[in-house]
Amino acid sequence: MLTIGGKDIYMKNLFFLLSFLTAASAFLFALYLYLWVKRQRIENEEIIRVSTLIKEGAETFMKREYLLLARFSAAVALLILIILPKPIWQGSVINNIAMVISYIAGTVLSAIAGKIGIMVATLSNGRTAEAAERSLKDAFLVGFRGGAVMGLLVVGCSLLGVAAVLMVSGDTSILLGFSFGASSLALFAKAGGGIFTKTADVAADLTGKVELGIAEDDPRNPAVIADNVGDNVGDVAGMGADLFDSNVAAMTSALVIASSLSGSAYLALEMVFCYAILGLLASIIGIATAKVGKDGNPTRALNSSTYVTTAIFLILTALATAFIEGFSWRIWASSATGLIVGLIIGLTTDYFTDDTKPIVRKVAHASSSGPAFTILSGTSYGFISAFPAMAGIALSALISYKLCEPIGEGYALFGIAMSAVGMLSIVGMIISNDAYGPVVDNARGLAEMGGLGEDTIRIADELDSAGNTVKAVTKGFSIGAAGLTVISLLGAFMAETNEVLLSLGREIITGFDIMSPTVFFGVLVGAAVPALFSAMLILGVDRNAERMVSEIHRQFNTIAGLKEGLASPDYSKCIDIATRGALRELIPAGLVAILATLVVGFIGGPSAIAGFLLGNIVSGLLLALFMSNSGGLWDNSKKYVESGNEGGKGSDAHKAAVIGDTVGDPYKDTAGPSINTQITVVSLVSSLCSTLFVTFSLFA
Repeated sequence: MLTIGGKDIYMKNLFFLLSFLTAASAFLFALYLYLWVKRQRIENEEIIRVSTLIKEGAETFMKREYLLLARFSAAVALLILIILPKPIWQGSVINNIAMVISYIAGTVLSAIAGKIGIMVATLSNGRTAEAAERSLKDAFLVGFRGGAVMGLLVVGCSLLGVAAVLMVSGDTSILLGFSFGASSLALFAKAGGGIFTKTADVAADLTGKVELGIAEDDPRNPAVIADNVGDNVGDVAGMGADLFDSNVAAMTSALVIASSLSGSAYLALEMVFCYAILGLLASIIGIATAKVGKDGNPTRALNSSTYVTTAIFLILTALATAFIEGFSWRIWASSATGLIVGLIIGLTTDYFTDDTKPIVRKVAHASSSGPAFTILSGTSYGFISAFPAMAGIALSALISYKLCEPIGEGYALFGIAMSAVGMLSIVGMIISNDAYGPVVDNARGLAEMGGLGEDTIRIADELDSAGNTVKAVTKGFSIGAAGLTVISLLGAFMAETNEVLLSLGREIITGFDIMSPTVFFGVLVGAAVPALFSAMLILGVDRNAERMVSEIHRQFNTIAGLKEGLASPDYSKCIDIATRGALRELIPAGLVAILATLVVGFIGGPSAIAGFLLGNIVSGLLLALFMSNSGGLWDNSKKYVESGNEGGKGSDAHKAAVIGDTVGDPYKDTAGPSINTQITVVSLVSSLCSTLFVTFSLFA
């Protein structure tokens, strides 16, 4: 018997068992793919040397970052022990200890997924480069399967962790601690990895392409290895932690709301686990069937795998809904709506960022008139691209709410939560596509540095182009999923707050009046936090990149023969600059978001926090979508020019496009994708501290 939300109910152990078995299947399949990738040939001595440098740089950064985050997590764990769910002098110490263990488990599982993802990505890059000598088909399979290991591990760990915490604790409130652990580590991992990767990328582009007119992966550039390291720590470990956090948060919000439903809580809980299990199974099947023909299109192959996974999930959940007594078709429709809207958001992002589409070409053409027009056009289209995505999120929430409202009290919010679960149901495939990007990006650089020839580099470029296109789509998908997740987390916050109010014999909250001064106070502060958070991250990239540019200039001026290719640069110095700068900058931005939440809560109580979350969600989603899409748009405009259009490499249009790309780099890979994690973190902090806000606020 489980005690869920203060109510004793009987719940079958079947879905816990199935969760563990499905997670184990994902781990075994990931192990098979890892061993398959490891068996692939790698013989080029220069590729082995450079890929080893990338691997060592990534491992060094991750070790230092995780050591810093371990200290931070220890401090947070101590605070949780003292004050959450209740101050230890007011409540049970056992509950606080359970919350601490749950929090630590969330951070550890997120860290493990990121660490293993880095290990496999750095194992795959050189093998993908050499596979490109044989055929596009072979190289695609190595790159995709390397990324798929990360996808399977992230979803397997999230399902395993949520099921284990709920089975052991029997309390959905304790799950909030697990989700907060995953989210807080994701926030700092994404921010730190993003600062690292864009420090190196911006510095390498400005000194290499703009000043010296050398290729992107020219081994003479001292920042080139740091740039490749950054692809792994930002786009593999960082994005993996981000989507681990989103998946856990979506399940947690759905389970917290489900536990508050009267009468049928256990059925709602079973639906959450059932759909999560079937989503992972669909991803396993989609990954296993992903392939490209000998002369096929990698982008089409990646998109086709996503569509196959989506179709399998919809069919499996429809069958489960039809044959399991008590499962509601309205909830299935909500889940399907979330997933379909997620795909539409991805397609919209693709339209604005794919270099085969008109928008990218318009920005590339504007670049021939100078960098000001590059920035103006890219900024404008970036803002336009946010509208359909935000409208889609709003429509999905509205449809889900209206679909499930007739079922009974509380089911409307549960419908929104299940819409988020549905959107994230194929996250295993989404992460696989995303992790494929940095693997083939590294492979392209290794092919050039290893002297594998123009034909091999051409194949690597085609794989890299597909990775850039799909990576932009996955960012839009993850931001959209975060939008629905945090809307459902707002419902979880209400459920947690009402439980506290009931225990104190006070009237529960049924809604929030936006004209209330305390609510409006929260809205204004919450809307400002994403802008402040983004500015701190971008300034971190700016400061760090300036230091690296100075170091690159120093090496070119002092190392005899470096410009001529007769001497080797000191790659480790640039890696060290990126590492130290990223670690210096990552903590303050995250703390600002968390502290702002606590200050608003202690001033205005639950009403102010509701407004704070509303403002944070709307402002955060707008900025995240704008920055991610405009950054991807500038990146692919540059690549479109480099492919020989608008004057090609070395032209005025190329120089302007590179400047646009350097502006967009911290937008799309540092601030933009970090905002959705920031929104999730403050939502979870709000739910965790609901007791404190009710008890100790000044104007509640």
